[in-house]
Formats: sequence, structure tokens, C-alpha cells
Amino acid sequence: MTTQLPARIRLLIVDDHPIVRDGLVSILHEGEPDLEVVGEAGDGKEGLAAWRRLRPTVTIMDLQLPELSGVEAIRLIRQEDPKANILVLTTFDGDADIHRAIEAGALGYLLKSVRRAVLIEAVRAVAAGQRYLPPATAARLVEGMELERLTPRETDVLRLLAQGERNREIADALGLAEPTVKIHVNNLLRKLQAKDRTEAAVIALKRGLVHLPR
Repeated sequence: MTTQLPARIRLLIVDDHPIVRDGLVSILHEGEPDLEVVGEAGDGKEGLAAWRRLRPTVTIMDLQLPELSGVEAIRLIRQEDPKANILVLTTFDGDADIHRAIEAGALGYLLKSVRRAVLIEAVRAVAAGQRYLPPATAARLVEGMELERLTPRETDVLRLLAQGERNREIADALGLAEPTVKIHVNNLLRKLQAKDRTEAAVIALKRGLVHLPR
């Protein structure tokens, strides 16, 4: 059963770029009397505190945030209120990014390149408790779920591999034996269907399995 929309949808915007927040405020206020931006935050911790204070109808959340990641902020919010409505708005389009956000509790997932009309449609859908995934995003999510999952240790190795570290350096950083790292790398090449370390790093970054430090 579809949840009825509230008369006024109160919005919290969490993004570390002031110009993005300003743009969203302008977009969401202009000609949309049912939408009201009640708060803004520039990092994950601020976003969590603002959500606790304001209890917005919808929180629009970026993923790459200082202090506390968007995924962690989503998870903490949903732990406190399983019915909290969260819409991700990000530049990350990898299947792993989408999966982490949805698994944490986000109802919707949009890229920042989206058109204004789609953003507003998504906000209203999420405010009503409905999931909102554009067809291309949903397809990427399904495609990613069909691929073999990486273990937490493989993800640790992959993150360092993508940063250009060699096996000895990865072993030292993770407290592993070098032959153990070699086994993990071979498993990664198989699971990612990559012919070498460089291709594995490219695939990992494209899918959002890991991200390079900002």
C-alpha cells in the first residue's frame, strides 16, 4: 500500500560541497511549494546530528563525505529509525557503491547528473516510503549482485593494489605473509576476470569496489 505524501516534505541536504548544497536548495525550492529544505550539513557527522535534531521527511545524502561516510551515516540513521527516508545523490555509479547504499538502508539512488524533474520525482517517491532506482541504476545493481563477492581481506588487498602497492608493501601494511598476499591477488584476478593487476585496479575503481584517497 502506498504511503500518503505529507502536506510538506521537509528536506535535509548532506553534501561536503557548498555549491552543490546551494544548487539543491535553489532547485528544490523553486516552484515546488510542497518541498522545504530545513537543514544542511557538510560532513557525515554533521549530517547525523542534523538528522537527529530535525527529523526531516527525506535526507538527501552524498556518499563520499569527510568525518563519516555517507554509507555509515545512512546505516546509523536507519538503526535509530528503520523508517527514515534517505535518498542518495552522488557521483559514484559503480554497482558496489549502489549495493552498499541500498544495503545500508537508502530508499533511492541518483547520480548528480540527473535532471531536475527526476530529482523531484525521486524526493516525492522516497518521502512516500517508496524505493526509487532509475532503470540503469537498477540494472547495474542486479548485474553486480550476480558477480562473485569479495571477502573483506580481498577488499583490503584490492584497495592497496589499486593504489599501486606491490605484494611486499601490501603484506607489510596488512601484517600478512607475502605468499598469502599473492594468493589473494590471484583470487582477485579470477573474481574480477582481470588479466593483470592494472586491469583489476581499473575494474575495481569503475565498479566502486574501492576508491582512491581524495
